[in-house]
Amino acid sequence: MNFSLYSDVILLQDLPEEGLYTGDIGTVVEVHNVPGLETGYSVEFFDMLGNTVGVVTLPMSCFRFPTRADRPSVRLMAGAT
Repeated sequence: MNFSLYSDVILLQDLPEEGLYTGDIGTVVEVHNVPGLETGYSVEFFDMLGNTVGVVTLPMSCFRFPTRADRPSVRLMAGAT
């Protein structure tokens, strides 16, 4: 499974040091093809107002495509107002 630029993806693991958690939805902003390694993706995550809250680069196995069964939800970030 390959993700194209600007496609939405869902994070499959918690990254508490980045303030990101399983189920967070991000947008692919860069694809990293390194021979002999799993394809990597830089993914940007936003708050509900469109502000960037994190950009991470991880292998494709850390993301999945959204499905019809997925529903967006909201969680408050600690210290956010």
